[in-house]
Amino acid sequence: MIQTLESYSCKLSLFSKKYLSNGVKCEHIGKNGYHNHKEKNGQGTGVASRRHKHEPFEQAPMYVAVLTYLGFGIVTLFGYLRDFLRAVGLEKCNIAQEREKQKDFVPLYQDFENFYTRNLYMRVRDNWNRPICSLPGPVFDLMERVSDDYNWTFRFTGKTIHDVINMGSYNYLGFAENNADFLKTVADKVRQYGVGVCSTRQEIGNLSIHEELEQLVANFLGVESAMTYGMGFATNSMNIPALVGKGCLILSDELNHTSLILGARLSGATIRVFKHNNMQSLEKMLKEAVCSGQPRTHRPWKKILIVVEGIYSMEGSVVRLPEVIALKKKYKAYLYLDEAHSIGAVGQTGRGVTELFNVNTADVDVMMGTFTKSFGASGGYIAGKKELVDYLRTHSHSAVYATAMSPPATEQIIRAMKCIMGKDGSTEGMRRIRQLAENAKYFRSRLKEMGFIIYGNDDSPVVPVLLYMPAKVVAFAREMLARKIGVVVVGFPATPITEARARFCVSAAHTRDMLNQVLDCMNEVGDLLCLKFSRRKYSPLPNLCDETDFELDS
Repeated sequence: MIQTLESYSCKLSLFSKKYLSNGVKCEHIGKNGYHNHKEKNGQGTGVASRRHKHEPFEQAPMYVAVLTYLGFGIVTLFGYLRDFLRAVGLEKCNIAQEREKQKDFVPLYQDFENFYTRNLYMRVRDNWNRPICSLPGPVFDLMERVSDDYNWTFRFTGKTIHDVINMGSYNYLGFAENNADFLKTVADKVRQYGVGVCSTRQEIGNLSIHEELEQLVANFLGVESAMTYGMGFATNSMNIPALVGKGCLILSDELNHTSLILGARLSGATIRVFKHNNMQSLEKMLKEAVCSGQPRTHRPWKKILIVVEGIYSMEGSVVRLPEVIALKKKYKAYLYLDEAHSIGAVGQTGRGVTELFNVNTADVDVMMGTFTKSFGASGGYIAGKKELVDYLRTHSHSAVYATAMSPPATEQIIRAMKCIMGKDGSTEGMRRIRQLAENAKYFRSRLKEMGFIIYGNDDSPVVPVLLYMPAKVVAFAREMLARKIGVVVVGFPATPITEARARFCVSAAHTRDMLNQVLDCMNEVGDLLCLKFSRRKYSPLPNLCDETDFELDS
């Protein structure tokens, strides 16, 4: 695999002027490397996936956008007013400041960069980082806290808010649990190995259960080999620089996770961003990259790597994988697929988007995923051909320098994966996968019926509900907590300024009564805060005929 990647540029130079290495005719390429052939408007690749359902991204009414900008404008003006009051000593300044004797030094704190934090975020900080004092399962307990200085500091009251329904954790299959019977093997591994390794895999931190897990992951995904890491974020940020570097091109979806963005930047490769799930935008960049080559020199790119996610965590949308693979093959690029939110959560047997779309895993060059969501543990993996994994074992910083995965976390992943695969002798794993799919579709359909604007795919357990206005985002989180519903709200700069939202994560551990309780509260709060912005009339009837495996009565 790696030899193939490294020889990409050499192969390009062996072809005639009429064809590039991807088989695309370049008869209309001039001496400067740019093509002047005009094409008629078309559908790009022309590849259509029957399994890819339409993902509506409904636009809010114009008045909502206007009021959202107006709201940000008002709080910004008040922010400047409060900064003025702090400067003249009329308001206490609680933020970190430079010492008077260090005023001539290079500043450690940039006032303008911290403007949003001190004037906007501080007023609503109570909606984040809430301390949990129980198992973060389908319900949890919260430590009650209050602030006497507008959220600059908090103090605990000593009271506990019990039985809050958890709609924010990535506990998709409900494996974040404390059932003693289920966790017996994990407890045994703690007694055998302890809780930490205190060494890297390449030194004396390579345990037999690490190798067992890697073989299990490879079997689960249907690939030649796999390697595991102790941190999901570092799996992306440390492995991408090992795969590409200077003279390479990364084509990244505009909504990719920060770990992918960081890894791409650390690699030193050229980065170009294509529109979210837009195959025309991706193909245009691929065509230009192949025909034009590198800037100024127009030499062929050493490697072209397409980086996408299986399920996008803020949008709930699913990658158009068959079309991406078709483009990858057409232009001889490589594909890096991040399945952090999709592995275990989608597909008939929980094997992610490759199973959802029924594509061959061999068509995905680098398969990445994490164990922090569906498996109730920590860490991540890279899977693919044996040559790829062997290369990363010696060249990835995350493999060479990072401490090996904790033994109890390793055993928890093995336990959960065997449960999903049915190797524990039960059907509990399949039951959870089916329950998650049922819960996600039910929750989405009910919210649409109520009139909320929902993003994402029907198969996705991530359900974003658009709130838009900053004041309503804060009010929504507080009103839901008052009704014992724990939600995650997200706003600018994590989302576009006009698309603040609440992100619900559905779990197989949620019962129908829990979901109905959340939906009743959503309906009540939606009416109270006027959050039902959708102008579409939704009918659940088409979903009744969405199955393709009906059996006729004999």
